[in-house]
Amino acid sequence: MYVLFCSDPLAPRQPDSAFASEADAASDLGHELGLIDYEALVAGDSRASVRRLREAHGEVAVYRGWMLQPSAYGDLHGALAARGVHLVNDPDAYVHGHHLPGWYPALEGHTPRSVWLPLRGDVAIDDVMTLLRPFGDSPVFLKDFVKSRKHEWAEACFIPAASDRAAVERVVRRFLELQGSDLEGGLVFREFVELAPAGRHPKSGMPLAREHRLFFLDGEPIASLRYWDEAEYAAETAPVAELRALAARVKSRFFTMDVAELLHGGWTVIEVGDGQVSGLPDHADRRAFYQELAARLG
Repeated sequence: MYVLFCSDPLAPRQPDSAFASEADAASDLGHELGLIDYEALVAGDSRASVRRLREAHGEVAVYRGWMLQPSAYGDLHGALAARGVHLVNDPDAYVHGHHLPGWYPALEGHTPRSVWLPLRGDVAIDDVMTLLRPFGDSPVFLKDFVKSRKHEWAEACFIPAASDRAAVERVVRRFLELQGSDLEGGLVFREFVELAPAGRHPKSGMPLAREHRLFFLDGEPIASLRYWDEAEYAAETAPVAELRALAARVKSRFFTMDVAELLHGGWTVIEVGDGQVSGLPDHADRRAFYQELAARLG
């Protein structure tokens, strides 16, 4: 298996320290590693970003690195293809799994109700309030097409009542301020559903739920992991067999599905992500992950 990591900007012949434990696990198992120059890629020089990689002949590779905007992922996919390397997910699959408006229609009814507003500049609060009208006085959760500011829970994430214009504007403005140029796509507002509680985060104080992250490859689960290292869990794993049918709806070869227990029983899908840019929890067995990934990919 060919695994591509971001290189360390200060030591470009080594993997970025954030991915060192994964690179060590993959290397120990005998998998070949390649290094991507992330800084060159996001600066628009995709050819330079892959200059350290060998030529190949139609080989499938898995990228394990920092999140990329769709345009940068497309550039990376093209630069690698020119060298005979094909990423496990093509650009369409990457956007489908990475951006909520891509995967949400496939899982509607099995994930909190959501609406979104693409942004290419400032936001008009009148437009936001119109978008939120179907939620009435219910609480909502704010994020962009990819990420939230959940660790700034009260100031840039949770809105207690969707009809409260002052609260909506305060949280939206703060969210946009904090996201800055990292904003992906636009604003997403999600129905706030009651989840089985699992304590509070020791640093941010945000409420924690019994959430699990599942990795799927070609519709089959390769890992089911507790999402939070800080949370209290009643069960070690999610009901993988029940979730396999939902995973079949996602138009991607390699993706993650984050699920959580509902307060009064059952499960809901919290998030879907591209498997190449979704992180492993700290407690995850890296070696077991790469063993299963290689077995399925092979």
